[in-house]
Amino acid sequence: MGWRGGSGGGRQRQARASHGRPEGLPAPPPGGRLTAHEETGRNDAMSLKGWEWLARSIARSGQSHVFFIDAVLRPTLMALEEQGVQPVLAHSEKGAAYMADGYARVSGRPGIVAAQSVGAANLAAALQDAWLGRVPMLALTGRKPPHAQHRNAYQEVAHAPLFAPVTKAGMAVEAASDLPRLFRQGWAAATAAPPRPVHLDLNGLMAEIVEQGDTGAEAADLSAWTAPRHRPVADAGDVARLARRLLEEPRIAIVAGDGAALSGCGAELLELATRLQAPVATSLGARGLVPTRHRLHVGVVGSYSAPPANKVVHGAGLVLMVGSDGGDQVTHAWRVPAPGTPIVQIDADPLELDRCPAEISVCGDPRATLEALLEVLGTPERNSAFLDEAAALVAAWRQEMAPRLASDETPIDPARLCAEISAALPEDGILVADTGYSGIWTGTLIEFNGTGQQYLRAAGSLGWAFPAALGAKCAAGARKVVCYSGDGALYYHLTELETAKRRGIAVTLVVNNNQGFGQGWPNLVRAAGNRPEVAGTLLRFGAHTDFCALAAGFGLRGIRVERPEQIGPALREAMASDETVVVEVMTGIDHRAPEPWTPEG
Repeated sequence: MGWRGGSGGGRQRQARASHGRPEGLPAPPPGGRLTAHEETGRNDAMSLKGWEWLARSIARSGQSHVFFIDAVLRPTLMALEEQGVQPVLAHSEKGAAYMADGYARVSGRPGIVAAQSVGAANLAAALQDAWLGRVPMLALTGRKPPHAQHRNAYQEVAHAPLFAPVTKAGMAVEAASDLPRLFRQGWAAATAAPPRPVHLDLNGLMAEIVEQGDTGAEAADLSAWTAPRHRPVADAGDVARLARRLLEEPRIAIVAGDGAALSGCGAELLELATRLQAPVATSLGARGLVPTRHRLHVGVVGSYSAPPANKVVHGAGLVLMVGSDGGDQVTHAWRVPAPGTPIVQIDADPLELDRCPAEISVCGDPRATLEALLEVLGTPERNSAFLDEAAALVAAWRQEMAPRLASDETPIDPARLCAEISAALPEDGILVADTGYSGIWTGTLIEFNGTGQQYLRAAGSLGWAFPAALGAKCAAGARKVVCYSGDGALYYHLTELETAKRRGIAVTLVVNNNQGFGQGWPNLVRAAGNRPEVAGTLLRFGAHTDFCALAAGFGLRGIRVERPEQIGPALREAMASDETVVVEVMTGIDHRAPEPWTPEG
């Protein structure tokens, strides 16, 4: 399913935030637009100011929201709001960046986030998840002018080294005349495979030097540049060689990764798997790419996995990796597939090819290349024995989990919560999940239809999910967005409840409240000599926090769920609301999520 299917349409009419304007900066024209005469004159002279050019270009390029922390780009932000683009003020640079991240994953366009020079270091740290998750973003920062550099300028450190590890490109924008060229270049880089953040460092503490200068250019329209911007088909000879190799092996497992999700190749992947009689496993980021209840699907593989997927991939005679890296999470610390198992690859990112020794590595967009592969492959006769084995493993595991999915226990078993979310999520709904245990619960037990539904997960930053869900909703229009967060993760960005209320952004925020960090709980209890009271000083929170009361303090509703039969009605009530609703589900810290199967030795 990838990131397609979202749109910037159906924008919510949100209350306008008030903005101040620093002295000496030009105000936008009334209404944010010029008269026809002024428009003609400016186009002829091509003398748009930086703030005018940037606001018009962002609006023309289809963005419905930008995310920021004051004080930066104030004239631009005021002009954006007048043109129908909503500037969303967050409560931290990380919150703003995670919102832009979620927005980008749904819209396919770069999420735009801005921060003042003082906040640049915080913003750089916030781009880690977008970098790891292959998300297109444009991070705009102010920078003190050259005369203030290397002179112990107040609260400023060099920006370029901070952003280098988490961006594809970093560009210093010295003057307004540089802005059109570098903004266009940054947008192009952000959306090309693999999509990732780009940093534009704008001259001026609040970018005012770039904003006030003349650009000498007309506003740009980059709306057609979405990720993945290019879909190159692999070399025909490589595709033919890959087809021959696949036909030689009766026990093929397919591993589809985040690159496959970005490409949106679910239909082509299922068709290939059907013709090869090959089970399909996915990375956590590609959960939902194909219907999770489909007979061909064996689940998420790797460290955040239920047992069947690892067993199936480990038992394959050949593994086809489609848009999947070979990192430790998807391979369960490089133990799955079995060492020595032949691997063949399709990936749009040449740097991902041959990280694991591959017999055949094919460079091309997964969807376009699978279409070409299907033409060459034809409809071969295949033995279904390996697929039958895989399907039997999945069926047995589902039968084993069925009692937990229907559990009436209190505190509530999170497995039951997952089952209720599966039942309540609309056909085009979006689920946004945090990392850690939230990723394992949702990645193994929540079901997706493989078509209209979408699954977004944190690539590693705890606390990412709630602000990312707000950003996803900004891009999703009328589609419902459900956020799955643990209480530990929610504490990171709880203040963004105020942002949700102020800007009228409606998500269903599900809090799996077990009053602690559950993932590492049993290991720490054992390390403490089976003394929970000792382990609790490190991983348990106070039992007094009432998230519903906190929601009420921000002017939002909260629904406390203490019995399993209350979950479904609470979810449906929350999703029917036109504003954010907190659904606080009281679960037990001793409930264990599915654990991955690990080969002996």
